[in-house]
Amino acid sequence: MAAELFNLTGKVALVTGGSKGLGKAMARGLAESGADIAISSRHEDELKAALDDILKGTGRKGCYVVADMSQRAEATKLAKTVLEKLGRIDILINNAGTNEPQAIDQITDESWDRLLEINLSSIMALTRAVVPQMKERKWGRIIHISSIMGFVSKEGRNAYSATKSALLGLCRASALDLGKFGITVNCIAPGLFLTDLPMRLLTEQDKREFCKMTALDRTGELRELVGPALLLASDAGSYVTGQTIVVDGGLLSR
Repeated sequence: MAAELFNLTGKVALVTGGSKGLGKAMARGLAESGADIAISSRHEDELKAALDDILKGTGRKGCYVVADMSQRAEATKLAKTVLEKLGRIDILINNAGTNEPQAIDQITDESWDRLLEINLSSIMALTRAVVPQMKERKWGRIIHISSIMGFVSKEGRNAYSATKSALLGLCRASALDLGKFGITVNCIAPGLFLTDLPMRLLTEQDKREFCKMTALDRTGELRELVGPALLLASDAGSYVTGQTIVVDGGLLSR
C-alpha cells in the first residue's frame, strides 16, 4: 500500500527550470515513480541533456520546451505545447526562478519587474493555463517552489523575498479555489542547496554562516528535496493542501 501511494504511473508532470539543480532532481524522482516528464528552461542545449538523464532507465517518455518565463505569453505557450505533446498535465512544479540582489534604495524598475514576472506572475499565468484540464479530470497537483527567504531574509533580497512570500499567499488562495475539483496546491520552501543560483550569489563566508544556522550543520543535497516533492505530487499527500513544507535542515528553528 505504501508504495502504491507514491505511484505516479499514468501521470504527466511539468517541471519548470527542470534542466538542472532542484528542478532536474525532482523531475528524475517523478520519472522513477512512473510519471512521464516535461521540463522547460531557456536553454535548449541544457534541456536535451537533462531530459536524457531524467528519463534514463525509467521506461518513461518525455519532452522539453524552451520557454523564457520573463515573458508572460511564454508561460501560456508552454502549457499549450506540453498538452499537445503529452496530452495532459497532472502535476505542475513551478520551480523556475531568479534573484538579483539589490538594496532597497538601489532597486531598478527593470530588475523589480523582471523578478516579479519570473518568480510570481509567470507562475500565476502557467497555473492558470494548466488548471482547466485538471478540473475536467478532478485530479491535479500544483507545487510552487518558494524559499526560506519567504519567511526570513538577507540584505539585498527585497524583490526575491517579496516574491517568495507572495507564493505562500497564492498557494493558500488557490488551494481554496481548487480543492473541490480534487486539485491540491502546496509550496516547498528550500533552505540552502548549492545549485547554480546560490553558488553564484553567495560568498564562502555566507555559505558557512548558513550552515551554522541549521540544526544539521550543512547544506541540503539535491536528493533531499525529492521526497517532499513526491509526497505533494502523489496520492500520499492527497489531504495536504494550502501548506508549505520547509526543507531547510532546521534553519528556521533558530
